[in-house]
Amino acid sequence: MDQTPTFQWANEAIPLSLPSKFILPNPIRPDRTCVSHLYSIPIIDMGTDNEAQLIQGITSACKGFGFFQVINHGIPLELCKNVLDMITKLFHLPCEEKSGLVTTTHMEEGKIFQYYVKDQNTQEKISMWAETFFHTWHPHDHGFTDNLPNNPPQYRYMNIFSPDLINFPSKNVDLLVITAYAKDVGSPIVRLLRLTSQGLGLERDYLKKKLGEIPGYTAEANYYPPCSNSELTLGLPAHTDYNVLTILLQEEGVTGIHVLKDGSWIAVDSLPGALIVNVAVQLQVFSFDLSEYSNLSDRKKIRYSQKFFI
Repeated sequence: MDQTPTFQWANEAIPLSLPSKFILPNPIRPDRTCVSHLYSIPIIDMGTDNEAQLIQGITSACKGFGFFQVINHGIPLELCKNVLDMITKLFHLPCEEKSGLVTTTHMEEGKIFQYYVKDQNTQEKISMWAETFFHTWHPHDHGFTDNLPNNPPQYRYMNIFSPDLINFPSKNVDLLVITAYAKDVGSPIVRLLRLTSQGLGLERDYLKKKLGEIPGYTAEANYYPPCSNSELTLGLPAHTDYNVLTILLQEEGVTGIHVLKDGSWIAVDSLPGALIVNVAVQLQVFSFDLSEYSNLSDRKKIRYSQKFFI
């Protein structure tokens, strides 16, 4: 079983038993007794015109949690669903096709890889129970699609009819799911940066200007297969992100991400179409709270998510 290529995972019908290369040493195995469902991260409703209320809410969430959910952000719910459907199709490509996308190099453009942690005693690499597809992105310059796979077609420009695009919500039929989402997510990101700047007492466009006109944005699509030995592994270990903000879209009704707060892990149950926002390292300098988060494996449920880093 240890030799089974990970790119076969998505085509397995039942939860897989755990190969040895995924078994974490005792000190860093997930402790589910520390997971709390009594609390939740703050929810920011961007549908309001009360800017002072938004600034106060975002600033409080950044200082108290380092995480919050955003609703009524302006991205169509159908587009959010199409993004997750696109990810599902990517990870469920036929094995012979998917194998061409798999790499052992971390963060290689347009490739699927696995994160790992090192055993502090043996220095052995322990793989995470997840697959990650890495690529760059930009809200306006869609040249990033040149490095994306042709299949599923939602990752590329197409000028021909495709049955997959019958229900595509964009007004521009040439924009496929990933470019439409990149374009639409740009607006709430700019608004969040402006509101955060104001909450810090800075010029409204301070953070936006710091990022520059053509910043180096990156993205990850994640696939977490079910695992029959979920107490022995993790989808992602506890970590912090080293960018400015992380924008996460995950499936409704599936708990995957857990945020560390006052010694307990808070389970984040995402709302329909909500974006989960993480304050990353580059905003910590402004006295915001920097929270670790992790992804627990599930015995039965398959999970998918899309992260955009700015």
